[in-house]
Amino acid sequence: MTDALKRLSDEGVAIWLDDLSRKRITSGNLAELMDQQHVVGVTTNPSIFQKAISEGDGYETQLTDLATRRVTVEEAVRMITTADVRDAADILRPVFDETQGQDGRVSIEVDPRLAHNTRATVAEAKQLAWLVDRPNTLIKIPATKAGLPAITETIARGISVNVTLIFSLERYREVMDAYITGLEKAKDAGLDLSKIYSVASFFVSRVDTEIDKRLDALGTDEAKAARGKAAVANARLAYEAYEDVFGGDRWAALDRVQGNKQRPLWASTGVKDPEYRDTMYVDDLVAPHTVNTMPEATLEAVAEHGAVTGDTVKGTYDQARADLEAIEKLGISYDDVVQVLEDEGVEKFEKSWTDLLKSTEAELQRLAPSED
Repeated sequence: MTDALKRLSDEGVAIWLDDLSRKRITSGNLAELMDQQHVVGVTTNPSIFQKAISEGDGYETQLTDLATRRVTVEEAVRMITTADVRDAADILRPVFDETQGQDGRVSIEVDPRLAHNTRATVAEAKQLAWLVDRPNTLIKIPATKAGLPAITETIARGISVNVTLIFSLERYREVMDAYITGLEKAKDAGLDLSKIYSVASFFVSRVDTEIDKRLDALGTDEAKAARGKAAVANARLAYEAYEDVFGGDRWAALDRVQGNKQRPLWASTGVKDPEYRDTMYVDDLVAPHTVNTMPEATLEAVAEHGAVTGDTVKGTYDQARADLEAIEKLGISYDDVVQVLEDEGVEKFEKSWTDLLKSTEAELQRLAPSED
């Protein structure tokens, strides 16, 4: 066992766990990961909650109470998920205090069915922040076109945000602009900017999965040589964009009034192709002031054999551009790939949310008391 996770932390990468369940909370596992694996945050999404609740560990008592009260299935899901996020936030609170709000964060996502409705997303973000009622919560808002103004309005109200489902460099710049605009509005409203935080979740492995599929369909030697390069290249160029935006004059004005930079967060870091190193989306994306949110299998792989040797992002931008250009030259459209991934990302989370509602409804019906 190496201490690659400590080296990763020392390089300025915050390690967050991409998973949450009641069993993980009540068993002491989350606290153990914080103590032994340098975990300083947690991310959730509809798929994670669907898996946790469908497996059922620890939810029976609350489900029974909710069934007895005859609440709607949507209310039940929100009561269950916000309870888990609240408890996880309490466990992580010491980290939040030690880092003055940067880490020790737990993310919870707005209903993915609202991804294309700006006003409803803002309303849901406000409701979730009120329900969880913990300062170390991040409300996850997808980076759809409708999500961008929702990000601005939510930040403007002083609610910290995790922007999710970012695949394209153009959309990432729009996300940073939405965040900065939100901070400018918050400043004009007299809010304390030092209390407002955000991360931008830039998805990694899914980019390789989609592009590799198209390269395999081509089947040429050039296509084979390009496999497994796009995702890291895309993320590295995102970091270049981050340095550009948060090193500019517009940001400097907010920096003077204690605004917090929106950190890039590497999401979808579990390797899907068994031919690739299972730690590549961690080892190859080491840069200061970033977050890497990992499923537990990736966390364990990095702990066991991660190759963390210092910053692996700065100085790579020309090669990253060349890698993406090589894919374009093979006839694979970057713009089409990232749009497909965004559409699929929203659809997958909508399906997980629907599955979660169905499985929860079945449990409520099973546990409901008989009529008098």
